[in-house]
Amino acid sequence: MTKRKITAKEIFSIPNLMGYFRILLIPVFTWIYVQADSVSDYYTAAVLVGISGLTDMFDGKVARKFNMITELGKFIDPLADKLTQGALVICFAIRYPLMRAVLVLFIVKEGFMGIMGLLLLPRGKKLDGAKWFGKVCTAVLYVLLFVLLLFPGIGAAAANGLILICAAFMLFSLIMYIPVFRKMWKESEPDTAERK
Repeated sequence: MTKRKITAKEIFSIPNLMGYFRILLIPVFTWIYVQADSVSDYYTAAVLVGISGLTDMFDGKVARKFNMITELGKFIDPLADKLTQGALVICFAIRYPLMRAVLVLFIVKEGFMGIMGLLLLPRGKKLDGAKWFGKVCTAVLYVLLFVLLLFPGIGAAAANGLILICAAFMLFSLIMYIPVFRKMWKESEPDTAERK
């Protein structure tokens, strides 16, 4: 079976260009945030993250509406999401010590999902989109990140409270994904396939 080549039309489709744009924004808002020495700098970083978020929302809509869904896009879109989230978590881990716990959880969760995805791919199994608990975890993470971006002067107690809530949701999501991948692994085993 020959692998289908990715065409120039797919590479330069509007949704994929939006994905590349989001990836290019990452070092820009990271640099602005890390070097920030005024509230306006933090707001500039927040605006760039907001633009990234809007682009994320629109690339999916454009891809579905104009039938531009591609295998490359299915890779670029979540990659841009995870890189953006990871960059923001690292930024805040520099400023808020407790955020380092979220960073560790983020690495463990995404590492686990990435490794399981790679192991299951040759077996013909793939996670069919994010589960509800994964979406809730991502939503909570983005709320936390935007609050910390928009309110750089937030008190340590309030920031730590929000970070702990985020960490709890991330841990919950990781725990919930373990049986999902275990079930997929069992279903992909040769004995299981033969019994079906």
